[in-house]
Amino acid sequence: MTTEKDFVTPNFTNTVENGSFRWSAPSNIALVKYWGKKTNQIPANPSISFTLNNCKTITQLAFSHKENDGDFSFDLLFEGKPKEDFKPKIKKFLERIEPYCPYLKNYHFTIDTLNTFPHSSGIASSASGMAALAMNIMSLEKQLNPEMTEDFFYQKASFLARLGSGSACRSVKGSVVVWGNHDEIEGSSDLFGVAFPSKVHANFKNYQDTILLVDKGEKQVSSTVGHDLMHNHPFAEQRFAQAHTNLSAMKKVLETGDLEQFIQITESEALTLHAMMMTSLPYFILMKPNTLEIINKIWAFRNETKIPICFTLDAGANVHVLYPENVRVSVLQFITSELVGFCQNGNYICDAIGIGAIETIN
Repeated sequence: MTTEKDFVTPNFTNTVENGSFRWSAPSNIALVKYWGKKTNQIPANPSISFTLNNCKTITQLAFSHKENDGDFSFDLLFEGKPKEDFKPKIKKFLERIEPYCPYLKNYHFTIDTLNTFPHSSGIASSASGMAALAMNIMSLEKQLNPEMTEDFFYQKASFLARLGSGSACRSVKGSVVVWGNHDEIEGSSDLFGVAFPSKVHANFKNYQDTILLVDKGEKQVSSTVGHDLMHNHPFAEQRFAQAHTNLSAMKKVLETGDLEQFIQITESEALTLHAMMMTSLPYFILMKPNTLEIINKIWAFRNETKIPICFTLDAGANVHVLYPENVRVSVLQFITSELVGFCQNGNYICDAIGIGAIETIN
């Protein structure tokens, strides 16, 4: 069984003076949600997610060797311009991963990052951002340690990404990714995400996710605060047990292509996530009136047409509309005619299942 010690880097004999890498990493949307964590970014329950394709962060990491003066040295650019207010989060990430990457203080880094979706869209960019940065750091480590296997490369990248943002570990590799120990998922771990080990049914090939941007404002409650509220939550233990049960059921669904069950589990998980927030102390309602309008419209449309469309939510007001590729035309007509009016400034993003992080040419 892999432990944290397996990711501690030995002293390398190789040195690399300078260079640069460029990786893109996508956002992801959980079907079975993770809400609540233990120390060191360990999830309180396992989760499973679809990796997205279009909503991604593209990060270039340039590095040059320097004397180790006991501190991290980096410049941060967002869309080509200095972004000082992002730096504390990056520094905290580097501090967390230093025990596993002690070579970091031997380099000055220039991190140049951008998102393919608007930064203020209400789509979480921490998962894609931390995953993209972790991939670049592992590319440097691979140069320092050319014997590294591909499996270890991706595993450690997911492990590092998790220390920046828990769900970032699900943005590294695979179209469907499991994070967290689960008895029925071979190789599953609390330390990193793993590609879903079974063959996914053709019903889910190129599954669509249209993201309706209901509220593009700042999050009302940070994810860290939200997760911490599960520590004394009256329903925490039942919720964690429910997640295990739902992941078992979702495993069968993804293998058999049962869309009816997929809809039931996915929507129930979304509403349970928000129920946990509404019943914590302090309590939060992150859905907006238009979120509920959209949900009711989706239910009515599904009942009338029997088209297997459903919704999921993250910890905010935006709605992810999930549906098979073969009903795309009908669903997009429905979205543009009946749902766009509930989006802020009519904004929505069309996306689909992707494959994870990709190295791009500088």
